[in-house]
Amino acid sequence: MIELLGLERVENSAVEELLDRAFGADRHGRTAYRLREGVPALTGPSLAAVENGALLGTIQLWPVLFSGDDGRRVPLVLVGPVAVVPERQRDGIGRQLVAGALARVTDAPLMLIGDPEYYGRFFGFSAASTAGWRLPGPVERRRLLARGEGVPDGQGLIGPRHPLIA
Repeated sequence: MIELLGLERVENSAVEELLDRAFGADRHGRTAYRLREGVPALTGPSLAAVENGALLGTIQLWPVLFSGDDGRRVPLVLVGPVAVVPERQRDGIGRQLVAGALARVTDAPLMLIGDPEYYGRFFGFSAASTAGWRLPGPVERRRLLARGEGVPDGQGLIGPRHPLIA
């Protein structure tokens, strides 16, 4: 039976090894990594999927900030990465992780970079409000998704949200 645990209960080296297996060792150059530079993942909604003591998957959530060109500052939560060991990627573990994490974040708008067909269909994410967002690196616009009350619409920059900023 798969158990969802707080990610803080898992050794960081095991998480990093899993992320390397799922995404490759060159994953640090991706735009999503720039969005979380210098800030720790959120404890509580960041989870690990464990079965019989073996780490099968993880999801991390991060504090980010929309800095609107009009002066607005809107805190958001970045969802991802969602990683599952390659040999178990079609077992629904990723969906369990996402559902579990989203159930723990009820008071903030959410964003992610991901497959709109999957995240839209199962979790209600869309690109309806993200057309004017700028990120610190390239992104396929259709994959820049958000959901929740208070998602900012308009022009602005998304970046890491450091504790003293917002």
